[in-house]
Amino acid sequence: MASLKIKGGCKLQGEIIPQGAKNEAMQILCACLLTDQKVTIHNLPDILDINNLIALLEGMGVSVERITRHDIVLQAKTIDFSYFESEAYQQTASKLRGSVMMTGPMLARFGQAHMPKPGGDKIGRRRLDTHVIGLQKLGAIFDFDTYKVGVQKGGLKGCYMLLDEASVTGTANIVMAAVMAKGTTTIFNAACEPYLVQLCNMLNSMGADITGVGSNLLTIKGVNRLHGTEHTLLADMIEVGSFIGMAAMTGSEITIKNAGIAQLGIIPDVFRRLGIQMGYRGDDIHIPAQEHYEVQTFMDGSILTVADAPWPGFTPDLISIVLVVATQAKGTVLIHQKMFESRLFFVDKLIDMGAQIILCDPHRANVIGLDHAHQLRGIRMASPDIRAGVALLIAALSANGTSIIDNSDQIERGYQYIDKRVNALSLDGPIIERL
Repeated sequence: MASLKIKGGCKLQGEIIPQGAKNEAMQILCACLLTDQKVTIHNLPDILDINNLIALLEGMGVSVERITRHDIVLQAKTIDFSYFESEAYQQTASKLRGSVMMTGPMLARFGQAHMPKPGGDKIGRRRLDTHVIGLQKLGAIFDFDTYKVGVQKGGLKGCYMLLDEASVTGTANIVMAAVMAKGTTTIFNAACEPYLVQLCNMLNSMGADITGVGSNLLTIKGVNRLHGTEHTLLADMIEVGSFIGMAAMTGSEITIKNAGIAQLGIIPDVFRRLGIQMGYRGDDIHIPAQEHYEVQTFMDGSILTVADAPWPGFTPDLISIVLVVATQAKGTVLIHQKMFESRLFFVDKLIDMGAQIILCDPHRANVIGLDHAHQLRGIRMASPDIRAGVALLIAALSANGTSIIDNSDQIERGYQYIDKRVNALSLDGPIIERL
């Protein structure tokens, strides 16, 4: 189990470039299974989850050519179906949730698949009903004892479906199956995150026929064959939000380069409501050094509530970051994590550091900001998941003294070279050390 040692209370300054979007990369990598031609992907993040998914694809027989650390060429000419019975497949697939998105493209192109029991963050129930029901409506047949999936006689067939939830991975899985199904598929209540827009645009560039891209109503006319393409990932909006929070908590001046501002939705506005100043310089976000930031109230004077919601609402992946930032704001914030019931349980570690937080229930936390009048104190703690881990890292950077974060592999599943990139911003030499 890896650990990070963090020297707190140091100022940061400089420029940082967000990695390619992790959640987009998962979908895009799986989409390469839809064609036997080459698919070139640029701006790929060099993180554990993505590298594990690439290892899965290689094990299946997909040709992988690394141009650079962040640029890759994939070609899925043939698939070794015996690999799905191997222990190596089971072990690797169970480490990440994105592996489930291989099911749709495999069914579309080969008529058979093996849906693994996915891993990923332990943040509460993360059911697969949307995936399974949507694929079943297209004609998939599931054997839940063996995890094998086949198709009805005649192959996948387009249909109308109303998704029970606007699941991002569920929508992606169904879209990738539908692009080669016979007839027309209409998906209502589809997720419409920028990553889904990117996936649909990529599939259209491969010869798919998808309309309604960017809305919650997608219409997909099935085609017989897709060809290769070239695709560049967006900047990771969760990293952008994390760096905004890091600048605010440490009172540092940071410029986030190539932030993809047009695709950030309401993320900057939520941080502004916490009192954080920022300015746009082209596609860069400049956060000036602030000793204090004051939380806004609603127009009627009531306490600010930050709640997650499907896009274009506030992404649940940044709830942990906003909660940590609120601990040193001036004012009170109610954090409402609606979508996952275990995501707020990391607040006990923040309370141990001196934060004033009342955990009302698994979904709500009331944060009373300390306004930097009382600095958090360094402690030893463990990272429970990717986003909570980075939130704890931000808290540790702002704290008085030294902190150690155990199980830091969780952080590196989603953030590339986080120690090197933060150390490069430090005005006091290296402040994050690997143990």
